[in-house]
Amino acid sequence: MSRDTKIVATLGPASSDADTLERMIRAGVDVVRLNFSHGKPEDHVARGRLVREVAARVGRPVGILADLQGPKIRVGRFADGRIWLEKGQRFILDANCDLGNGERVGLDYKALTRDVSAGSVLLLDDGRIVLDVERVVGSEIFTIVRHGGELSDNKGINRQGGGLSAPALTAKDMEDIRTAAGMGVDFVAVSFPKSAADMYMAKQLIHAAGGQAHTIAKIERVEAVAALEEIIAASDGIMVARGDLAVEVGDAAVPALQKRMIRLAREKNRLAITATQMMESMILAPAPTRAEVSDVANAVLDGTDAVMLSAETASGRYPVETVEAMARICQAAEESAEVTLDREFLDQVFTRIDQTISLAAIWTAYHLKVKAIAALTESGATALWMSRLSCGVPVYALTPQPDALTKMSLYRAVFPLFMSQRPTTRDELLKDAEQLLTDAGIVRKGDFIVLTAGDPMGTSGGTNTLKIVRVGDQQPYQV
Repeated sequence: MSRDTKIVATLGPASSDADTLERMIRAGVDVVRLNFSHGKPEDHVARGRLVREVAARVGRPVGILADLQGPKIRVGRFADGRIWLEKGQRFILDANCDLGNGERVGLDYKALTRDVSAGSVLLLDDGRIVLDVERVVGSEIFTIVRHGGELSDNKGINRQGGGLSAPALTAKDMEDIRTAAGMGVDFVAVSFPKSAADMYMAKQLIHAAGGQAHTIAKIERVEAVAALEEIIAASDGIMVARGDLAVEVGDAAVPALQKRMIRLAREKNRLAITATQMMESMILAPAPTRAEVSDVANAVLDGTDAVMLSAETASGRYPVETVEAMARICQAAEESAEVTLDREFLDQVFTRIDQTISLAAIWTAYHLKVKAIAALTESGATALWMSRLSCGVPVYALTPQPDALTKMSLYRAVFPLFMSQRPTTRDELLKDAEQLLTDAGIVRKGDFIVLTAGDPMGTSGGTNTLKIVRVGDQQPYQV
């Protein structure tokens, strides 16, 4: 059975050897995430090359997502690696401190002293530790511990309610964008964007470096939620980054925000990835908790394009088993989902010929109960439009463009296939597409399929033809 929802898996020490990576791809990984917060540029280049080699050996298009580190809003290091903070204790965040102790710790983000004042609430280590700011004097932030616990090196800092001024793209990020563009990655995820301008800048830097990657905005700041529609419009997709987002807006607000973000992304023809702690227990355990199963299933039912694994595959004990479990949960959730295509069409506005053909194909496939949709595409735009509405019919995107092939690996309910485009007529090309699906075992004689293509051929954005074909018949039904 095909699985509509895609799986993004992070590479790390547990999964960077060729054998484990191959088993993960065979288990269901569609996109591999390279976390640029860790490792050197040459490490990412080597891992990217390995992904391409293993994917080619497996015979599946696998996308690569470069996830930028963003601003380092973290405490510094401790002389003993960690300390314990008690409730009511006074503790100082000191921008000039080199090695911390039980009384103070340094800051990677020196500008924090300008961003907070008396009454501010700081949340450390994903909110596990809460500090109330008493006053700010020079380089020192004097706080009282509201909720204590163990604090170790380089843990993250958030301000409750947002308001940190750190730019989304640091000098390191800009250099990493050049590395990612040189690698030919398919997606670049921007950490902590606050506005559409951050995403436009990232796109310009990618293009200036010769890359064509799609941009993914990680929604993890209060400011990003306020500017959500503008950020979505400026991006190719979003990531519901629930860790930092929950710390800034409060954990209870995240489920509703997740649903809103995924809905808006689909309405705006953008991609959505749901991330953070989806299968967290499987870092150490061979099976997920019931709560994790429900979490993944709910993201699928929300309509997310992809669900993402982080430490589970990067450093966990069971990277392959985690992917297998996630794939199983996604399939079960999809089987239970209600198809509401007719209702979804009520709000559609057709502004382009290729968009109209794409949506007509979805409508036709649903009501005729065809076996498959075959979209001949150069850029993948046709397949993206088709993937925004769920009709219960798989979309096979046939393209001669390797870049489009791997980008479409993230589109929900889209299954990209490479199809060489030899000089031929349009009808011969459609016949080739039918033969490709037959040879792959996707359809067989007597099945109905819907085919879309462009005329003239080979032109991006030129889809203007829809045909309904019974496999094996000589004469297609043309619309």
